[in-house]
Amino acid sequence: MKSPELLLPAGGLERMRTAFDYGADAVYAGQPRYSLRARNNEFSKLSELQQGIEEAHARGKKFFLASNILPHNSKLKTYLDDMAPIMEMNPDALIMADPGLIMKVKDRWPDAVIHLSVQANTTNYWGVQFWEKIGVERIILSRELSMDEIAEIRQECPDMELEVFVHGALCIAYSGRCLLSGYFNRRDPNQGTCTNACRWDYKVHDTENDAAGDVQRLDGFNFHGDKEEADSMFQGINGQVRHPAADKVFLIEESNRPGELMPIMEDEHGTYIMNSKDLRAIEQVRKLAEIGVDSLKVEGRTKSMYYVARVAQSYRKAIDDAVAGRPFDLGLLAELDGLANRGYTPGFLERHQTQEYQNYLNGHSLAKQSQYVGNVIDVDAEGWATVEVKNKFSVGDKIEVIHPQGNQTVVLETIERKGERVDVAPGNGIQVRIPNMQGKDKALLARIISS
Repeated sequence: MKSPELLLPAGGLERMRTAFDYGADAVYAGQPRYSLRARNNEFSKLSELQQGIEEAHARGKKFFLASNILPHNSKLKTYLDDMAPIMEMNPDALIMADPGLIMKVKDRWPDAVIHLSVQANTTNYWGVQFWEKIGVERIILSRELSMDEIAEIRQECPDMELEVFVHGALCIAYSGRCLLSGYFNRRDPNQGTCTNACRWDYKVHDTENDAAGDVQRLDGFNFHGDKEEADSMFQGINGQVRHPAADKVFLIEESNRPGELMPIMEDEHGTYIMNSKDLRAIEQVRKLAEIGVDSLKVEGRTKSMYYVARVAQSYRKAIDDAVAGRPFDLGLLAELDGLANRGYTPGFLERHQTQEYQNYLNGHSLAKQSQYVGNVIDVDAEGWATVEVKNKFSVGDKIEVIHPQGNQTVVLETIERKGERVDVAPGNGIQVRIPNMQGKDKALLARIISS
């Protein structure tokens, strides 16, 4: 069994460095104009992008550049000229989705390494074989594939590199081809400006038809009770019973847009506009490695440095344990539960999850175990660490110190602020000092929350 590459998101230089510190083999970043993360993308200058690529190569790591927009005509006019200086930086691969852009890049730079984006929705081995003939070197497979389907593609396409998403947000759309954000506020996800409309806070209202046949809001609807009734009648994929509300029109109302009622359909599987649970396939790492998947990918270029560190550290251990033949460490599940999440699912890798795909009842994080509270900026000769505070923590708290050389849990006995002892580090935007942190430069701190 070969060790699959661990591929982490890099929304900026610090998050890139964190990914490498905690075990990533490669990172991917995006061009603000030509990738699907125009927002919160710190690689807005060519100098920053070049620095990222050079630092990655100096560490013996890889840097992939997402250029996976589905462009309208206007962006074709500038694309090749904008790509010219970037190609001189020698990114290890371009992640692309549009066949026209791929054609033009290969025409101008025949040796360019192309990874086919998940946006291209490759779901079968004929598709993989087509892109192989075009000169694509890696396929990022659609999130809609099961483990068995991935294995069959591996068998039919032994020479193609395969990449699979294993962690992060799931779109309520076909592998990211979403229209919701563009529909609500003219921010087109396929042009890089997604506002995550699928994750907003929605309320569901029942309806009835008036004499003219138009849908009208019906007050007094008990959605939770209706869902419980639907769940009790649901019998699975085979021989399932349809709920009386199946194919009925409901209205949804977003919390920041009161009075704007939007019609949706609900069937026995759920209401697909609602936010998805997050993907977590750390338990499937061993099987993916056995199948021969070349790269395991984590979503989250807009996520925090803490997220990058936690996920990289957990999946690094899962991969290393799988390759070494060690059993899966169940403690890794708790590590990832400590991140902000909306509940976890293995997605389509494990079939027949049905209504469990949807997180109806919680539009916020389910995490209760720990909270990210600060970054260690530096440590002096006496072991006092200067901490940039992110969330409140106090003397007496149990703190997990997260570091590339290993984590440890300590009870915080002392906090200093501006040379004076204090009981509380009150929150974001200040710096404090804590003792006994020798060797913990650049550590991250998380407060362990009692159950």
